[in-house]
Amino acid sequence: MAQTRPYYADRSLSAAHYDIVTAADARLTGDIDIYDGLAPAAGSVLELGAGAGRIALALAERGHPVVGVEIAPAMLAQAQAKRAAAEPQVAGRVEFRRGDMTALDLGQSFDLVLCPYFTLAHVPAGAAWRNTFAVMARHLAPGGLVAVHLPLLELMRQPGGPRPDLPVLDRPLEPGGRLLLYVRERLFREAVGRLDQVIEYVELDAKGGVVRRSLERLTYYCADPSPFAQGAGLEPDRAPIALGGVGEIHVFRRAAA
Repeated sequence: MAQTRPYYADRSLSAAHYDIVTAADARLTGDIDIYDGLAPAAGSVLELGAGAGRIALALAERGHPVVGVEIAPAMLAQAQAKRAAAEPQVAGRVEFRRGDMTALDLGQSFDLVLCPYFTLAHVPAGAAWRNTFAVMARHLAPGGLVAVHLPLLELMRQPGGPRPDLPVLDRPLEPGGRLLLYVRERLFREAVGRLDQVIEYVELDAKGGVVRRSLERLTYYCADPSPFAQGAGLEPDRAPIALGGVGEIHVFRRAAA
């Protein structure tokens, strides 16, 4: 098998086609409405793992000042380009910064701190989760909320998976090509709550010829977030919010003194 690169790495097709893949993922439908509803009107938002800016820009359009933090340069460049092309009043409400969600200190607080689209699940459920929850608590204004979107463990541990010879996504590309995604490998390690997948991205031209292809490793870790939140002085605010049948948004608030 060809060399496998990390998801969202520089020159990866996962980064190049992030918008196409997320737009096609019906399991994300309604997430922006949920996050908007968790923040007060015009309340400030910190997004950890801002990706290409999908959520941050949408919340800015709804009147929220947003700081989006992203560690992957390829994703951050896309977010900044979208901000530059946005309407001035929207662009003025959003800022993108490069940073590590496990070791961040912006010196300011926010009404809502987000860790959306399985971002926390990309790092091991140990010190990295403890540090990330500490970062979220550190940036939380009094009365504010933390929202963390995580995959469902019972789905991650299901045996089997998509057939490796059939695409799980087939979408058009300009001008006339197509993007295909295949799940070539899938393995869940129960002892560490880790799901490893090798996803192959294939770009086709208008005649069906292969333009580019890329094997990329997508890893998710899953655990109960509550102990990590409690360790950071946060407590559950409500029952987890189901999203798309494959994940839940866990909402926390600062524990009473």
